Amino acid sequence: MRRKQNISGRKNEQGVVIVLVAVVMLFVVGAMAALSIDVVTIYTARSEAQLAADAGALAAARVFANSGVTSDASRRSTRNARNLATMIATQVASQNVVGGRTLKTTEITVTFPNVSGPAFDTNPHVTVQTQRTDLPTFFARIWGRTANTVTASATAEAYNPSGANALGSTTIPIAPLCVKPWLLPNIDPTGTSTTNTIFDGTTGAITAPTLVGQSWPKPSYNSNGLYSLCNGDCSPGNGGIQPPITPAVAGGYYPGAIDAADFPAPAQALPGCSSGFNSYQLAVAGCVQTPISCGSTALGPVTVNIDTNPYTPANGSRDADTVAAAECLIHYVTSPGDSDSIDTATTRPPFQFLGGIQNPVAGAVGNDVMVSDSLVTIPVINNSSGTPTNPVTVIGFLQVFLNPSASSTMPLPSPPAGANNQIPATIINMAGCGTGATGQPILGNGASPVAVRLISPP
Repeated sequence: MRRKQNISGRKNEQGVVIVLVAVVMLFVVGAMAALSIDVVTIYTARSEAQLAADAGALAAARVFANSGVTSDASRRSTRNARNLATMIATQVASQNVVGGRTLKTTEITVTFPNVSGPAFDTNPHVTVQTQRTDLPTFFARIWGRTANTVTASATAEAYNPSGANALGSTTIPIAPLCVKPWLLPNIDPTGTSTTNTIFDGTTGAITAPTLVGQSWPKPSYNSNGLYSLCNGDCSPGNGGIQPPITPAVAGGYYPGAIDAADFPAPAQALPGCSSGFNSYQLAVAGCVQTPISCGSTALGPVTVNIDTNPYTPANGSRDADTVAAAECLIHYVTSPGDSDSIDTATTRPPFQFLGGIQNPVAGAVGNDVMVSDSLVTIPVINNSSGTPTNPVTVIGFLQVFLNPSASSTMPLPSPPAGANNQIPATIINMAGCGTGATGQPILGNGASPVAVRLISPP
């Protein structure tokens, strides 16, 4: 029988493989952990860079939407608009942290793909690119790579359907999220003729391109400000003898009802001075919350009507109620300087606004602001057949600045016949759809009729 021989030192080698495997695994796991840190750092920084680009692009597009440049059909100049949009986009993007620090202004690039020279499309695009080239590495240092680069890009659009197509499609309707319950006939409000229109009723094209920056009341043309038609009450009255809806005139509005009711803003969003207001006044001091679409396609089961219910005023008339609610909205207390005003240095788009003494935002008083509570959006209705009948069709929107002149006062001493008060207004934006717009409406930029949205990346 063959004897089993012992190999010298064999017993001392037991467990060596386990030790070697443990050592190797230590390095492998460490390397994988370091690699994971690098990968996570890059992906996180990439997401942060994208958020910065998105925010910058949306902010720049919002400049176009709020300043009236998309409604300036004469395309007189775009340099100021681009400069302002670039400044705002850079400020917003540079406040974002990418890879542990905020972006430098040199790491942000702003371009305008469809804007060149004096030409300015009614749906301008703005692209913001963010880039950081010194993102620190961990595992990659083994190969001598001490920094990574992350880049992101976003394109936003300010969409005004008045003569432009969004993304090359047919005209798509818009639906602002916050409008006033005032239905303005499709009549130039600054004049006296009832035949001069604002929009083409079918296409929504702007038919009065010089209205941007114009105001009413206007000496020698229309001495009335914004006031209600039907003496503020479009109910039949007088045993049905009086027509329930009076003919349209320049500068006057019909009180509106959405599904026969007003939709004021939530109580927490209303100014404190609105205490005691009726539902109509709350819709003025706040806004109609239901998105109102222009064109032939409505967003949801929404029917827009002229309010033919009897109106019981709180202050003697609907116009007096309107002025009281508007004064609350724009923070007007005793003098014109209380509310915001249009910066007189901007006589054409892009308009900027100066914070009034009563502006609730800290630091806004006396300084330029991009948005203002004095900016309101009014639906424009089709009245091509003369006096409108219910239900009415919204064919566009005007965004106006209430009480724009530093010398104007509210209420005015010389109201139009049958009304107690009127409100001065300046036209900042015009956005028309006409009756031919189809498809799912694009939600507006809050109260602005010009929609803002990201179109890249999807």
